[in-house]
Order: sequence, then structure tokens, then C-alpha cells
Amino acid sequence: MEILTIYPSAESSGAYNIHVNGVLHCRVRYSQLLGLHEQLRKEYGANVVPAFPPKKIFTLTPAEVEQRREQLEKYMQAVRQDPTLGGSETFNSFLRKAQQETQQIPTEEVVLEVLLSNGQRVKVTILTSDQTEDVLEAVASKLDLPDDLVGYFSLFLVRQTKDGAFSFVRKLQEFELPYVSVTSLHNPEFQIILRKSYWDSAYDDDVMEHRVGLNLLYAQTVSDIEHGWILVNKEQHRQLKSLQEKVSKKEFIRLAQTLKYYGYLKFDPCVTDFPEKGCHVVVSAGNNELNFQVRLPNEQIKEGSFKVTRMRCWRVTSSVPMSNGPSGSSPGKSEVKLELAFEYLMSKDRLQWVTITSPQVELPLWWSGGGCEGKGWAAPCVRCGMAVGCLEPHDTSPLQAIMLSICLQSMVDELMVKKSGGSIRKMFRRRVNGALRRSDSQQAVKSPPLLDSPDASWEPMAKLSSKLTSVSLRGISHSSSANDVGANDFHGNYAFEGIGDEDL
Repeated sequence: MEILTIYPSAESSGAYNIHVNGVLHCRVRYSQLLGLHEQLRKEYGANVVPAFPPKKIFTLTPAEVEQRREQLEKYMQAVRQDPTLGGSETFNSFLRKAQQETQQIPTEEVVLEVLLSNGQRVKVTILTSDQTEDVLEAVASKLDLPDDLVGYFSLFLVRQTKDGAFSFVRKLQEFELPYVSVTSLHNPEFQIILRKSYWDSAYDDDVMEHRVGLNLLYAQTVSDIEHGWILVNKEQHRQLKSLQEKVSKKEFIRLAQTLKYYGYLKFDPCVTDFPEKGCHVVVSAGNNELNFQVRLPNEQIKEGSFKVTRMRCWRVTSSVPMSNGPSGSSPGKSEVKLELAFEYLMSKDRLQWVTITSPQVELPLWWSGGGCEGKGWAAPCVRCGMAVGCLEPHDTSPLQAIMLSICLQSMVDELMVKKSGGSIRKMFRRRVNGALRRSDSQQAVKSPPLLDSPDASWEPMAKLSSKLTSVSLRGISHSSSANDVGANDFHGNYAFEGIGDEDL
């Protein structure tokens, strides 16, 4: 689930900036949020909608201003996390309209470029007010992807590095306008990419039933191998290249499915406190787990996996000092760090918190202060509105903790769908006029170039330890975190598995 945070606006007195996963989404006033609340009450009833911060007759004191901010933030989180309210068109259209008004982008027809994994750019003609589903539909139509396969793919906001690799910022949601989201960042490194959005490789069979689905999956697999996300040795590389030359795409994917880290997202290096504090780690998310490649202080490398079904809960927290930074840092700078922490069942009767810290980055002086002294949070970037991770030029490394949280949530959601006997296959809705927007000439997905020789660093590393233990337990009722964090800050895991002593 997304992380919604609210800050008083530095640009407009009495207004609030709503950030989604650390990035400015929109700017609204109390009266607008009250109007949303009243509309939700009208549609769903007072017993369904959470309580809203009451009006005040007199001018608010600084303490009351902060109290209202906290109450509004909790309200928005509660609405978003409610399956009925958070998925309602009333709530989502409110956020989309506010996003467009905040960025002052008029509704007009534009051409938006969406990347494919092989570097190909798909140009679609959309409206600036088109929501994520509309844009995804337009891309699918341009590629001639069948309606019942669209649900297997999603649009992601990514940052492309100079070497062509991608850092995933977030999955675009139904309450945002993709064109507005990407253009408001004012940085050409940020782009939108189409990528499969499921974790279980068994769904590959559904996607490969159709030519376009097969081509998209094939292009993504080749890209992941080229960027080192999927590990291959020399013999496996030789076999893959041979299948490429024969244009045997299904066989290529079948072989890739047997390789390590197939279908995983790889994140930039972070720091972890497991197995000891201060360890550098490369985290990969996939196969319903977080895989750790940890470099210990003695330079030894250990590898292990944390199963999502053994995570009782997790949370994302930020830390921003309100001073100008520690001694020795650059003048006029402060540092921010963002952490993902999850409570993991290491062994029978033993839960332990494991923390992943995104790299600390230096932030310009405007980051701290801004009338926010003593509040424990920082003012957003005056250029792009990012609440965390903004640098010159707009560094998003700390946002990895949020993306990891989103990955965990989507794994849990997929597990619960399978457990209930459901399917991620869905028919995409038709437009109001009953027709999909089709171009005169369908754009095929081009095949990527043949694989280059593998880098030596991609060879499987020698494991210096066995996989981390993972058993589960029934009857765990509360968290044992050392930090005093409210219950609303935790993401509970409904896929958490418990077993009794007789199963050990």
C-alpha cells in the first residue's frame, strides 16, 4: 500500500502538500478535504468513513496546526487503506483532479512515450487528464496486446542511469495521471516503462499464449540478463545465445526461468543490520522473498533469503536531522535516510527486526527548517516537491525503501489472490464510447539484440553460509520493536504463515 504523508504547504498558507511514496502528488486545502469527506459519507455512510478533524472557529495555534496535520494524514491513510473507500472513484478522482490542478497542466491531447524493456519507445496519444488505466490501455492497444493479458502488466516510474539500467521508483497507481507524474519531475532521466507486474513465473504460461505477450516477456528477460539481474554462467549464456539465434523465444524464457533471480527486481546497494550492523547489502525482490547478498565488515559475502510468508509486518520510516548535518559534512547540507524494517520469524518462538537503510544522501539547506522546526519532518523540495531523496539532480536512491515496501505488498496481494482461488487475469474496461483507441498501424515489439558475453561478476558467487532459517509460529499477537511506532505505521502481513510445534 502507498505511503501517504501530509505537510503544510510552504507556497500557500493554509494549504497542505500530499505526498505519495515520498513524492509530491498534489496541494489541497482543508475545505477540499472536508468536501471529499462529506461526499464519501454521502455515498458510503457515516459508519464506514473514518472521523474527520473538526473545524475550528478561532485561529489555530502552532500546536493545533501540527495536530490537525497529523489527524489529516491519519484520515487519508485510513481512507486509502480501506478496500471500499480507497478503491472508490470518488477518492481516486479527487486525487487525480488535485494533482492536475496543482501542477497547472491543462487538459489537452499530448503524445507520451512509454519505454519497453528492450529500449523501444511506444508513442501513444493521450489526454493529460488520462489516468493510469487509460494510458496502460492505450499502450496495450498500440501493441495489440489482448484485453485479458493487460492485467499482467503495469506502468512503472523509473529513473534511467547513464549505463542504461533502471532504478524503479514506483508502480503508477489508479489515483494519478501518468503524464502529469512524469513531466512534473522536470528531469528527462525519469521515464515510464511497461513491465510485467506479477511475481509467480507460473503466470508466464498465460502471457506466452499470445505473440505480443511473448515478445514483451522475452524482451524483459533479455534486458534483465544483460543488466545482471538474472545470473548466468558461461555455459548457460552459450545456450541462451543459441536460442536467440534460432529465435526460439519460448525456449529462451523456459531456460531463463531455471536461472537464479529470474523475475526479480534488483535494488541499488543499501545498508542492513543483519547479520550485524553496518553491513552493505544488495537486495533483490522476487519469488515471494527478499534475497540478501551481504558483505560483512571482514569482506566475507553471505547470501540468504527472507520469505515474505515469514514476515509478520513491516514499516517504512524516515530520519531527517533538523540541523545543518553532522560535523564534517558540507556547509548548508543535511542528511536523510529512509529505512524499511520487517519483523521476521527466524526460528521457533523468535521474532527479529531486520532493517534495510537506503543510502544517506546530502540534501540542500532548504531541506530542513522551513518553519518545521521541532516537528520531526522536513520541508519538501521547492523544485519538485519530493519529501525525501531530492538532490541536484533529483536523486531517488532513498526511495528504494518505499519501492521495497510496495514489492512486499504486491507479493502478499498475489499470494492472497491465489489462496482465495482468484486470478490476476482480468478483462480491461472499455472506454465510455465502447471502443478501444486503436492506431491505424499496430506497432510490433522488436526483438532485442543478441546477448553480449557475460561479465565475470555475473558468475554465481560462492556461498559462505547456508540460507537463513525460516519457520513460522502461531499466536504472535504483537510487535516487539524497540522503536515506539504507532500501529498505523505498520503494514500487516495477511500471508504470514503460522505452524504449531507438531509441524517442526
